[in-house]
Amino acid sequence: MADDVRPGSIGRGEPLEGASLTVTSKSFTEGLILGAVMGIALEAAGAEVLDRTGIQGSIGSREAVRKGDADGGYEYTGTAWITYLGHSEPITDPREQWEAVRKEDAANGLAWLPPSRLDNTYALAMNQRNARKYGTKTMSDVAKLAKSDPDAVKLCVEVEFANRADGLPGMQKAYGMSLPARNITQMDTGIIYTQTAKGSCPYGEVFTTDGRIKSMNLVVMDDDRKFFPNYNAAPMINAKTLKEWPAIADVLNPVTARLDNAVAQDLNARVDVDGEDPHQVALDWMVEEGFVREG
Repeated sequence: MADDVRPGSIGRGEPLEGASLTVTSKSFTEGLILGAVMGIALEAAGAEVLDRTGIQGSIGSREAVRKGDADGGYEYTGTAWITYLGHSEPITDPREQWEAVRKEDAANGLAWLPPSRLDNTYALAMNQRNARKYGTKTMSDVAKLAKSDPDAVKLCVEVEFANRADGLPGMQKAYGMSLPARNITQMDTGIIYTQTAKGSCPYGEVFTTDGRIKSMNLVVMDDDRKFFPNYNAAPMINAKTLKEWPAIADVLNPVTARLDNAVAQDLNARVDVDGEDPHQVALDWMVEEGFVREG
């Protein structure tokens, strides 16, 4: 990374001067933005940062940090607990979920810094017209509607969501739903949003931090039984790196604390809706928040 940044509210005294750090991320929009946010923060604190953001798939970026090929990246607590650590039951309290991941992943040489309020979990959403028509506000409402008017509850979902334990099968079990196969259509993420906005999909699977929820004015159903896991973003750092450069925590903690769903939706929308560059979006936000200064 070659951003011309100096300390703002973070990185004062450049405690990471002399450090050569590699930052990684997954390849989707939010991952790219968060990877850039981490890298820019570390740059401002004096580190030289190598950009290895945008690794395909979930496991690649984690393995890079675990093996020491990268030093850190933002990861999601629910993904770590269920996908990487192999647990079938999520922990309902977000802080307890993070704490459990932090403790267990220490054995893998991974250190988890405090989590953000940004919770990129699953949800069902509909357009305003369908929300008025069906009157559902919660997932329990959707389950009731599925019993009283089975043809009304038609879902558009991704292939992965359709088959994951923390996706459609578990959701139906948790809410006592039994939707016929004809009511479930599998399609790509982007198409789900556009078809939900048009109303062709009465209920579409969405991610709660996606900028398209706001830009398309979609209504998100409340997960009132707290079925979907907490996917709070938190810095996942190689433990040896953190031991050598403990100031990484002081640099990143204030930035992570500022991240929530509203911030994520706005930043993601600038990329997915407005077509801006993820790195530039991250840099603009870091400057606007006063974390770093340019020049």
